[in-house]
Amino acid sequence: MIRQSDSIDAVIFDCDGTLVDSETISLRVMSELVSEFGHEISHADAVRRFSGQDLKLVIRELESDMGRELPDDFMDTFRSRQIPCLERELQPIAGAQELLQSLRIPFCVASNAPKMKIRVCLETTGLDRFFSDDLIFSAYDIERWKPDPTMFLDAAKRLGVSPQNCAVVEDSHFGIDAGIAAGMQTFVYDPHDRCQSYGNKIVRVRCLSELRF
Repeated sequence: MIRQSDSIDAVIFDCDGTLVDSETISLRVMSELVSEFGHEISHADAVRRFSGQDLKLVIRELESDMGRELPDDFMDTFRSRQIPCLERELQPIAGAQELLQSLRIPFCVASNAPKMKIRVCLETTGLDRFFSDDLIFSAYDIERWKPDPTMFLDAAKRLGVSPQNCAVVEDSHFGIDAGIAAGMQTFVYDPHDRCQSYGNKIVRVRCLSELRF
């Protein structure tokens, strides 16, 4: 069990890849869709390059790779394929429900995804019972995406906790950078050892069951 400090008074959770195992599903849909426009990117490469990144930036990078723009309705087409796949296949990260159930301090979820998609992920996995609507923060609502720390700072303010007394639980470099920039205690679910470069700026865990707040 890992706890960084006795001064943690609230916890902010990322959603995709931290509470729910959605990244692999979503990026598989993305790589399949892009292939229909003549650009091949492997699922593994998509996961390595785009996990945790804002979808608009992902599309820009893909267009740069292709040397041309994707159709205006590409994002809508992606969402129309992504959501049914999530509703059929999505599972919570092992230990997520137990961790949320154990918490005796305020907590919320803050994601780069649209609120509609966050709700789908939480409802499909049964984690929605832990989060009322005012405890779900989306970067789309403020148009500031991680690694910008604004969403985390807004969430801490809503929870009534100073940033230094707030823990962030993340899995992507974008979220980690946002947590560090916000001055928060940053914990990283890192089962594949992708985030070793941060040294003692973060606390890395391989399983959510290692966390206790």
